[in-house]
Amino acid sequence: MKRVLFSVCISILVLPSAYTFGFSTKGEDCAKCHVLTKDEATTIVKNFNPGLSVIDIKSAPVQGLWEVTVSTGGQKVLGYIDFSKQYFVKGEIIDIKNKVNLSRDRLTEINKVDVSSIPLDDALVLGDKNAEHKIIVFDDPVCPYCARLHQEMKKVIEKRKDIAFLIKMYPLPMHKGADEKAKAIVCEKSIALLEDSFAHKDLPAAKCTTSAIDDNMKLAGKLGISGTPAIIFPDGRVMAGFMEADPLIQALEKK
Repeated sequence: MKRVLFSVCISILVLPSAYTFGFSTKGEDCAKCHVLTKDEATTIVKNFNPGLSVIDIKSAPVQGLWEVTVSTGGQKVLGYIDFSKQYFVKGEIIDIKNKVNLSRDRLTEINKVDVSSIPLDDALVLGDKNAEHKIIVFDDPVCPYCARLHQEMKKVIEKRKDIAFLIKMYPLPMHKGADEKAKAIVCEKSIALLEDSFAHKDLPAAKCTTSAIDDNMKLAGKLGISGTPAIIFPDGRVMAGFMEADPLIQALEKK
C-alpha cells in the first residue's frame, strides 16, 4: 500500500512540471512555441481586476512564465502569467544562488522617472549645491520616517562631499498641519525650519504666497509617488521609505 501511494505522489509532482516547461529539459526554448499578446494579457488581468491595464509583456526569469507590467493607480507593478494562460501570479522572484531579488530590481527599473522633468526652484539644499551627485527627496515635514531619513542624509554628506540632497516638500493629506508647515519652509527655503518641524516645534506662518506645495503634490501623482519619504536617484530610480546612510550611498553607486 505504501509503494502505491509513493508512486502516485511522484506522478503528481513530475507531470505538471513536464507539461508546463515543455522541452526545456532538452535544450529547447519554450518561449518560441508560446505567445501572449497584449490583448490576451489584458483580458486575463481585467477578468479579476477591471482597474488594471497592461503596459508591457516580456519573458520572465523563470521558464514557463511571462512577466507582465501592469498599471494600477498611477503606479507600475509586476505580475506573471503562466504559459497555460490559466494563472496570474503575484509575488517576487528570487535568484537563490546569487541572492538577488529579481522582481524588486525590475520593479525599480520600470518605475524610473525622468529627473529632468522635476522642477527644483523650490527645493531645499542639504549639502553642497555644486555637488556632483544630487539626490531628490520628497519630504513631509511631520513624517517620522522623513525625520529619521534626514539624520541619515546628514551622515551621508559628512562622509561624501560630492553628494547633496534636494528636498521637495510633499505634505501628506493625512498629516494635520503639514501643509502650512511645508509652505512656511518653502517660503524661507530653510533647512533649519524643516529640522524644527521634525523636532515637533511650532513654525511661524508662511511669509509668502506659493503654489509650490500644490505643484509638488500634482507632480508626485504623475511620478507615481504616493508616500514619504521618496528618494529619487540621478538615474531616475525611485526608492520609497527610510534608508540608512551606507545603504543609501551604495544604492547611489549601483549601476
